Amino acid sequence: MSRIGRLPVVVPANVQVTVDGSSVHIKGPKGELQREFSPVISIKFENGQIAVSRSSEEPQVRALHGMTRALIQNMVTGVSEGFTKVLEIDGVGYRAEMEGQNLKLFVGYSHPVIVEPPAGISFDVDTKTRQIKVMGYNRELVGQVAADIRKIRPPEPYHGKGIHYLGEKIRRKAGKAGKGKK
Repeated sequence: MSRIGRLPVVVPANVQVTVDGSSVHIKGPKGELQREFSPVISIKFENGQIAVSRSSEEPQVRALHGMTRALIQNMVTGVSEGFTKVLEIDGVGYRAEMEGQNLKLFVGYSHPVIVEPPAGISFDVDTKTRQIKVMGYNRELVGQVAADIRKIRPPEPYHGKGIHYLGEKIRRKAGKAGKGKK
C-alpha cells in the first residue's frame, strides 16, 4: 500500500467538496478547483475526509494512487490557505515594481519586461529586499508562473546576476585567470 496514498485528506470546515465518480470539485475561501482523475482510482468523501484507494496492484495503478492523493491534498490546501513562491533579484540596477496588477521588471534589457498575471495569480513586490512573491490557490500555476519569471533573466554563473528562487544555491564558476606578471 502506498504510504502517501493511504493517508486521508482532512478537509477544513470552510471548504466544500463534491466527488462525482472520478471528478473532484473543491471550493474554498481562496477560490475553487476542479480536476478529473483516472477511473482506476476510487475517491470517497465522508466524515470530513477524502479517502483514495486503488483497484489493483499493477505498477501503473500503484503510481497513480499516491499522486492522486497528493493532487487532492494540494487542491484542498490551495483553496483554504493558498501557495506562495518567492523570487529574488540580484544585479546592479535590477529591480521590480508593480504597475497595477502587472509586474514590471528592469533586468538589464533595453526595455522593461511586463508580466501579466493569469487568473488566480497575484504578485507582491518588496523593493527593499528585491523580492517578488507569486501567490495563488493553484499550486501548479504558481510554480509555472514563478518559473516563467525566473526564465526572463536566469542567474548567470560568473557574477550571480539574475532572478532566482529564495534560498536557491547558484553554482558559481571562476572567471578568466588573467595573464601572469613578467
